[in-house]
Amino acid sequence: MSQQPLSVAVIGAGMAGGSHAAAYRQAKTVFGPGLPPIRLAAIADANPVVAEDAARRYGFEKALPSWEAVADDPDIDAVSIVVGNDLHRPIAEALIAAGKHVLCEKPLAGSLEDARAMAAIERDTDVVTAVGYTFRRSPAIAAIAEHVRQGALGDLSFFHGRYWIDYACSPNAPLTWRFRGGPGTGALADVGAHIIDIAQLVCGPIVSVSGATIDTQIDKRPIPVGAVVGHTVVPVGGEVGAVENEDTSTFTVRFASGLAGSVSVSRTAFGLPNGLGFEVHGLGGRAAYDQHRPSEYTFDDAQPDARTRGARQVVVGPHAPYFAGGYPMQAAGNGGGNAEMFVYQCRAFLDAIVGTPDPLPPNATFADGLHTLEVIDAVVRSAAGDGVAVAVPAA
Repeated sequence: MSQQPLSVAVIGAGMAGGSHAAAYRQAKTVFGPGLPPIRLAAIADANPVVAEDAARRYGFEKALPSWEAVADDPDIDAVSIVVGNDLHRPIAEALIAAGKHVLCEKPLAGSLEDARAMAAIERDTDVVTAVGYTFRRSPAIAAIAEHVRQGALGDLSFFHGRYWIDYACSPNAPLTWRFRGGPGTGALADVGAHIIDIAQLVCGPIVSVSGATIDTQIDKRPIPVGAVVGHTVVPVGGEVGAVENEDTSTFTVRFASGLAGSVSVSRTAFGLPNGLGFEVHGLGGRAAYDQHRPSEYTFDDAQPDARTRGARQVVVGPHAPYFAGGYPMQAAGNGGGNAEMFVYQCRAFLDAIVGTPDPLPPNATFADGLHTLEVIDAVVRSAAGDGVAVAVPAA
């Protein structure tokens, strides 16, 4: 393996962009050997103040004013795309044409058409392409998926997943790109993409959707004055605009195994800053996870005496996936943070590029990202048809 420096860049310096930038800075410090030196080449953002702050904060060599500047730089090898969903396709196409490896934030694209085009490009390229489903890298979530694969819960009987979050509760929250784009591009794309991916990580591919509902609680929002980074509060003017997508959605899924499950998502769930969670039940056990308690999960099976049986708190430690080699302090109860999951995700991306001898499990592909959007499209069509069952194309 070459020990020539691998140059990385991040396009988008906002909330998740900072997480990618910090992750590349730390990627070489976790897990086994094999990575060459990582050159932190550039952070690009249309807001130069934000780009310059991120470059300074995370030790990148320079701030660039546009994504085109990254695509045109022959010295940059690998790039994270962390911008509005509608920009994912044109940026990815330009980067791949320039021979650069691409890690694209979820959802894969702003539309199903764009996602299909990106998946087609992936099939015809030699560069590494990946989608950032960060929660795959949670030691607790990965441990539950491992329990299921090993049969520790017996035959599965039910799954329920939820992603309830509160950033859109205030009617004064500004009308940003997150509130535009039509049905399926709101809470479903923003947070639903994560819980759909987790459902499939734990239970296998989703093959149909039924009983879907889609609702918008706040149908107009004020136009912001100036740039908005993430979910920050910014000044707004007197003008308002229409919200074009959903605040909440519920639906039933059918997995390829025949298992049924239910999913609910909301960006107007008061008091829940990041309320991702799920439960998976089997004939011989059950497990559950709550992102507000990320360094633990609950587990129950038939091992204890029936008189004392019940959900047990499992604190993640070196016995869990990603923990050993992924944390400086190798002791239970010292991990589970969001920042570390981004580090593992970027490390897996770099492992795939370099071909390290002991790589992390690979990231999702563009094809996987397309499948998630096809599930979301099925939710939208089910809701439009009063809950009719809609088949999801095979992954």
